[in-house]
Amino acid sequence: MGCSNCGNRTSHGLPGGCKNNGACGSYGCNKLDVFDWLSITTTKQILPFKGIEVRFKNTRKEYFYNIHNLHLKKGNIVVTDSKSGYDVGIISLTGELVRAQLKKNKIKTKVNQLPQIKRVADQKDIDKWIKYQEAESIALKDVLKLVSKSGLKMKISDLEFQGDGNKAFISYTAETRVDFRELIRKLADKLKVKVEMKQIRPRQEAGLIGAIGSCGRELCCSTWLTNFRSVNTSAARYQQLSINPTKLSGLCGKLKCCLNFELDGYLDAFKTLPKSSIKLKTKKGIAFHQKTDVFKQKVWYSYKDEPHIFIPLEAKTVLSIIEKNKKGEIPMDLNTFQTTKANINKFKAVNMEIGNSNIKLTEPKKKKKKFFKKRKPKKKNP
Repeated sequence: MGCSNCGNRTSHGLPGGCKNNGACGSYGCNKLDVFDWLSITTTKQILPFKGIEVRFKNTRKEYFYNIHNLHLKKGNIVVTDSKSGYDVGIISLTGELVRAQLKKNKIKTKVNQLPQIKRVADQKDIDKWIKYQEAESIALKDVLKLVSKSGLKMKISDLEFQGDGNKAFISYTAETRVDFRELIRKLADKLKVKVEMKQIRPRQEAGLIGAIGSCGRELCCSTWLTNFRSVNTSAARYQQLSINPTKLSGLCGKLKCCLNFELDGYLDAFKTLPKSSIKLKTKKGIAFHQKTDVFKQKVWYSYKDEPHIFIPLEAKTVLSIIEKNKKGEIPMDLNTFQTTKANINKFKAVNMEIGNSNIKLTEPKKKKKKFFKKRKPKKKNP
């Protein structure tokens, strides 16, 4: 379900290698995991909620009805009902938090009308499930060959077999509408199963495949991020980043999702800063806004006659000048409000005396000793 170590199964059907039984934080093992914080408050007198959340490969997660009142807990492998046959998945959530998840995902179907959980998977079901998981990589190569021969403008991202092997889900991306009816017939003849095509977005594709981002870490969409929010270039402008598409776009070709992570903090910080459109009136002239340092709460202004000279001011000072301008008060010059600390440079002084004009600020450079002397050429005998 995730890292390559999970493919090394033990005799009990559990993944080996990382020893976390498929719950490691790498790639997709723990991506759809949810902590059941309501399990602490529930008591035995209250009947448990019969809705069960089951996760499958990649980002597929569905809800089922526990009709047989099975004693299920998180991590159990169960056999679920499907439109064509049955499927096998891992329970990711039980109890009252499933009810909250149904409301969050706006699923208005009643619990007793959801697909049913048939039984807890036995060893035969798990062996068959693992067998079809191992066959997915081989089948994906055949699908890629058929798509390249068909000439359709689409990109195959991933292939997933159903738990019983009667159906295959193929994820693809395409910029325009694709007529793949003939392709489905060829795929069904080649794979000997029913084929269902599912179009996904470029960001979802990056989450399925996984990669290393420019930050040096695994992609957020392939490890923990499941909800994709729209990202605008205004997010980069608020954070004072250069509008460079090559640096701001991720591996999916869209703007990076991490641009939204710190955006709220910048928006809150800008509420305490003066607007860049406001000009400061002084007797020396009108000062224009040049740049802002959000972290240091500093603003730089310059006069029209001296655009190359930037005057740093505190944000509180600028707000007070704006209030004075509104009342009709005009200060003399912005340099009077400037607060800069003199840089104190430390020098190694030699023979420094107060009142002496000849002050040596640096030590004289010592000449390096030559360890090897050049030999004089010997005189040849006549």
